[in-house]
Amino acid sequence: MVGAAGPDLLPGVPIGREDQLLTPAYWKWRCEIGAAEGHDYVTKDGALEDEVAFCLLGGFGIRMEVNEAFFRHLKAAGALTLEAPASESTLLALLEERIEVEGRFHRYRFPKQRARRISDALRMLADFDATSLNDLQFREAICRIPGVGPKTGSWITRNWRGAETVAILDIHVLRAGWYLGIFDRGARLPKDYLALEQKFLEFAKALDVRPAVLDAVMWSDMRIFGSRLASKILPH
Repeated sequence: MVGAAGPDLLPGVPIGREDQLLTPAYWKWRCEIGAAEGHDYVTKDGALEDEVAFCLLGGFGIRMEVNEAFFRHLKAAGALTLEAPASESTLLALLEERIEVEGRFHRYRFPKQRARRISDALRMLADFDATSLNDLQFREAICRIPGVGPKTGSWITRNWRGAETVAILDIHVLRAGWYLGIFDRGARLPKDYLALEQKFLEFAKALDVRPAVLDAVMWSDMRIFGSRLASKILPH
């Protein structure tokens, strides 16, 4: 890790200082700020079908603000109930509408794909029983829904169950891990997801922070400025 100082937190990973951007000390400080503000990054209420639909609407290429707006759009239309789920064609029509997002009108980027995935998910969740499953078993079961990979499955598991045994890893968190030196530079998502997740959880334990807070603040800061900063140093 470029420019970091101090003793090693993990072998080859110096702790650095709070004022050194993207160092372990910086991330520990960011987690403390998040915890002090009361962020636990876990859903307090809502139905499982809501969490699944929300996470299916998100992901690569979809800004969080657009994700949230179209989720509210589907909810307002009553399209996400398991008792009377909307058809794929109805979901498609709703996702093809232009709606207001932060004062501007937007279209959803992948309406056909996400309409099909949400329709499949609602059908499968009608018979879904997670009462006997631990968090990792729950994620494995959720990943059987078409379109739900390890990142989306982890996102749903975290939101719905408050799981601290999973991590939500995307390209932003991957770049943070490359920069820190906790991830191998050849590791890629989703191929190496489980191995990267284990390294991330070990890093969170060494920092003595909750994984739920750490991956959230990493995603936020890397999305805003960190990925650009790390990309100047990391080889392409």
